[in-house]
Amino acid sequence: MAEADAASPIAPGTETRTEPAALASLTTGSLARRMIAIAALWISVLLIGGGFALDRVLTGAITRNFDSSLEYVLIAMIRSSEIGPDGEVRLIEPLGDQRFLEPYSGLYWQISGGGQEPYRSRSLWERTLKSPKPHVDTGLHTYDSTQFPDEQLRILERNVILPGSKTNWRFQIAQSRQALDEQIRAVRATLIPSLGLLGVGLIVLAALQTFYGLWPLRHIRRAIAAMRGGENRRVIAPLPLEVQPMVEELNALLAHNEKQAEEARLHAGNLAHALKTPLTVLLNSAAGSDSELAETIRREAATMRRQVDHHLARARAVGRRGAAQARAVVWDSVDSVLRALTRLHPDVRFDEAGDKTLVARVERQDLDELIGNLLENAAKYGGGSVFVTVQRAGGMAEILIEDDGPGISPADRQRIFDRGVRLDSGKPGTGLGLAIVRDVAEIYGGSVALEESEDLGGTLVRLKLPAG
Repeated sequence: MAEADAASPIAPGTETRTEPAALASLTTGSLARRMIAIAALWISVLLIGGGFALDRVLTGAITRNFDSSLEYVLIAMIRSSEIGPDGEVRLIEPLGDQRFLEPYSGLYWQISGGGQEPYRSRSLWERTLKSPKPHVDTGLHTYDSTQFPDEQLRILERNVILPGSKTNWRFQIAQSRQALDEQIRAVRATLIPSLGLLGVGLIVLAALQTFYGLWPLRHIRRAIAAMRGGENRRVIAPLPLEVQPMVEELNALLAHNEKQAEEARLHAGNLAHALKTPLTVLLNSAAGSDSELAETIRREAATMRRQVDHHLARARAVGRRGAAQARAVVWDSVDSVLRALTRLHPDVRFDEAGDKTLVARVERQDLDELIGNLLENAAKYGGGSVFVTVQRAGGMAEILIEDDGPGISPADRQRIFDRGVRLDSGKPGTGLGLAIVRDVAEIYGGSVALEESEDLGGTLVRLKLPAG
């Protein structure tokens, strides 16, 4: 079947390119997730700190309001107190709240001092208010007490010396904390869900802002994908001012790379054409002589010419691929090549079938060269019948070329792609055909493989190129 020449070794010190898959793994995580995480953390810190401060403020305000009502009663109790004939304390007029008369109502008062039995409200019944420890409160003293097992108390007390008495009397007002705690719980039941909902809303807003702010980067990604797919040559989408400088630098880099690639391609082409003329002269000069030197010149000049043709074909393919605008209808190329081969091989039967509208992202001249090499090999080494199928396989344009020849053994199917390898040296050839096909196909992002034809019994060549 086909021919190719020997692969050249990699020169020492040559840098190997990092594969795209390896480059894709070199990331530092999602920029959007990082921004959202920072925003969520900062929002959480602010809401927790602000919520704690607001809870302290509201709780303190409710508690002060609660204490103010008790202080009002305490002042009224001190104002209506006097010393009786026996030196005991008594109230000139009763306190107006009915709860002072109901046992265990949750609102209590008590006056104690001078070693006498405490004078207390009926609501205390048999119980007595106690101070945490002996002390004298010249000012208002407020504290919480758990002296009643079934009831937590908020107590306000103050020591007063009444007119006509030298005794330091302690006036105490106590009220159950149940009402106060219920008010605090009601405030917190509203505050905590409100702050939580506010936090979720702010995080969602930060996420939307992040995605909206980073959306132009998706435009850039799609534009780059379009350039790689050959739809555009530059990023031309309108973008925000913050992103536009980066896009301009990217477009400048693309232009610079295209210019360098074109210069390299022209240089390779000029060098190749410059070498072809002296090689042709050497071959023609050696053709008329049968000496050993002439044979050596013919052999080495042919090898040099194969290398020149091979690298010239690669340079052309790389230069055309750099344009990223290549498109070719596969059926038209197959049909054109078959018409030419029918005249060169009139004894071979060529048949074709498949998708007549399938487009490949490849330059038409390179596609003709790929198909021409493969069909010429099939005609040359087959048994007289060649069948071509054009079809789509996923995102690839697939060209199947089958012949009814002896086929290629599985052991030789990979080796034959090496440059200079020929399985049948009895027929003319340079050993370059399949090497060019493989290299040019890979330059365009495609592949070529050899298999066994189930229908014709010979070799099946499967050529894949990116579909348009």
